[in-house]
Amino acid sequence: MTSTPRKAALITGAGRNIGRAATVALAQDGFDVVINGSANRPAAEAVAAEARGFGVRALVAMGDVGSRDECLRIAAEALAAFGTIDVLVNNAALRPEKPFLEIGPEDWARVMTVDLEAAVWLSQAVLPGMIGQGWGRIVNFTGMNAMQGYSGRAPVSVAKHGAWGLTKALAKEFAAKGITVNAISPGPIAADDDQPGVKTDRHGYVVKVPSGRMGTPAEVAAVVRMLVGEGGAYVNGQMLQVNGGAQT
Repeated sequence: MTSTPRKAALITGAGRNIGRAATVALAQDGFDVVINGSANRPAAEAVAAEARGFGVRALVAMGDVGSRDECLRIAAEALAAFGTIDVLVNNAALRPEKPFLEIGPEDWARVMTVDLEAAVWLSQAVLPGMIGQGWGRIVNFTGMNAMQGYSGRAPVSVAKHGAWGLTKALAKEFAAKGITVNAISPGPIAADDDQPGVKTDRHGYVVKVPSGRMGTPAEVAAVVRMLVGEGGAYVNGQMLQVNGGAQT
């Protein structure tokens, strides 16, 4: 009997928080994983070791996704290691704060490249393989900064709205090829290094959440898991808000 080849997933910004949780969740489901980080290689290696504990292969592919050349190199490393990338999770993001009237061209461009354009270049790199096999999953991230707006984060709001537009466009273009493209909009999510039981909520987001608490990276990862699994096969072109019911 021939065994079914294992699928592979590339997760950007995978060294901590939501990216780490998504990587571990996919490894638990049997995906080989490519862990991308921009600077903290020890953190990425730790996630890789954790993933390997579930019996899967893990590749660390460091690089700045704010550069198209780096995106293509990261994708090439991933494809060389695993043949195809079946799942792409575009999680890496910057969320700088700066008054709108003080934002310069470099400030604006940096957020656009990391928060939006990286998803474009990486999707272009892995889609041919997905098309060739008739199956693929892309998960992008938006967020409360985009959906509700936030003073001092204009470029983040614009880039994340762009990620939502990209999601809808790709979902329609590639659905007939067996590929789904969806977005997740997290609410206030606690970081890995937040102390248990302590609400680290510098922006006061929790007051918008009916449950009165921050979410966890694992709760966001569970939605990634659903979208790329068999249960998410008929979910396409959607934005799932994982925010405890927070409203504007």
